Amino acid sequence: MLHFHVVTLFPESIEPYLKSSIIGRAIQAKKIKVSYYDPKKFTRDKYGRVDRRPYGGGPGMVLEPDAVLRAAEKAIGKKRGAERIFFSTDGAQFNESLAKKLSKKKDILLIAGHYEGVDERVATILKVKKVSMGPFVLTGGELPAAALVDAVSRFVPSVLGKAESLERSRVSSPEVYTRPEILVWKGKKYRVPKVLLTGHHAKIEAWKRDRL
Repeated sequence: MLHFHVVTLFPESIEPYLKSSIIGRAIQAKKIKVSYYDPKKFTRDKYGRVDRRPYGGGPGMVLEPDAVLRAAEKAIGKKRGAERIFFSTDGAQFNESLAKKLSKKKDILLIAGHYEGVDERVATILKVKKVSMGPFVLTGGELPAAALVDAVSRFVPSVLGKAESLERSRVSSPEVYTRPEILVWKGKKYRVPKVLLTGHHAKIEAWKRDRL
């Protein structure tokens, strides 16, 4: 079973999504497991504070290394082969190929930063793989973590049902259509492409490839 370990200040922001739909069913069926580790529970600060001002100045706050490292230690300890992922704009671009590779792992640690980020020494000590989910900046690493869990889980055997597995094996297209065949909207007709109504699978697959 693939076990995702998410270090995050806000587990409540992603847990509802991962408990729903296909991923939720996979968790219930024990095909995958997702655990959360809040750095606030591991800080030595008596007030539970984990954000600190950055050395050298600059806006915002930075997550202290000690609390994050202690949370990571609790998550994976000395587990061999655990993949350690640190979300960063200068990381390797996440894609389907990486998702497939990660699906072969037993344990994946995800460090979801917040505020201005996580002290860089965490990445150094944990020997993380830096990953970028895209050329943009978010307010936290929770959405990237949820996206990665979703994308990787699809490649875990039996996570997808028969219908979803069949769809994955087909050529995907950015254009999809359903009933009605002719949609009338504000006096104008919008039709489904004729090729999709032919039942000719080879032509349909070629039509989809042309739109990739």
